[in-house]
Amino acid sequence: MTVFPASGPATGAAVVVFPGGGYRALAIDLEGTEVCDWLTPLGITCAVLKYRVPGTGPHWDEACRCHRTPAAPLALQDAQRAVGLLRAQADRWGLDPRKIGVLGFSAGGHLVADLSTHHRRRAYPAVDAADAVACRPDFAIVLYPGHMLEGTTGPFELNPTLPVDASVPPTLLVHAQDDPVDDVKNTLVYYTALQRAGVPTELHLYATGGHAFGLRPQAHPITAWPRLAEAWLRSLSVLPPP
Repeated sequence: MTVFPASGPATGAAVVVFPGGGYRALAIDLEGTEVCDWLTPLGITCAVLKYRVPGTGPHWDEACRCHRTPAAPLALQDAQRAVGLLRAQADRWGLDPRKIGVLGFSAGGHLVADLSTHHRRRAYPAVDAADAVACRPDFAIVLYPGHMLEGTTGPFELNPTLPVDASVPPTLLVHAQDDPVDDVKNTLVYYTALQRAGVPTELHLYATGGHAFGLRPQAHPITAWPRLAEAWLRSLSVLPPP
């Protein structure tokens, strides 16, 4: 985990970023450090998590041309550890331990949902006192997630490995309807489950934008999603009013 301290007026908030990469690799720049370039001037401490890959979460296996779920959820273990560790070291980084959120893209978006639904108990034996600290995110941002569907054909339902309940943190969802990699249904089934559980949720769907758009400018309206995210963070009092 690489921590980038806030460069703007400190808010006490922090975001742990989970880059995408299909649980095969990590898009560290596009979906990692470039996110911190956006967040730190807003006064948010940003931490990029280099969770273990490959094959550490649900993924497509080219060898068998099939979907696989790992026996040990190593990516989830890393996510739990990262949030707990950052919260345990809140004083060191000048953070409010009640303002620590997560943000993820593609496979990293799935990891955000995985952590949001598996925060009550660590998926690994405790290492030190940091593992006694809560690893539940205080807010979550999920962008074009994959691996959220049960099966690959209809009817489309949320993967049962993501047991949504009212303890899931407030969540912002962003997806392009023309995504050729992770169908927008991945976001829709998660949104529906969050609504049923009474989780405060905001959903933004765009007609165009494709996959892996990150924060890089493009001609489509989806390029403005960071401004919407900032407004959402203000609604949660993570950021101060403009």
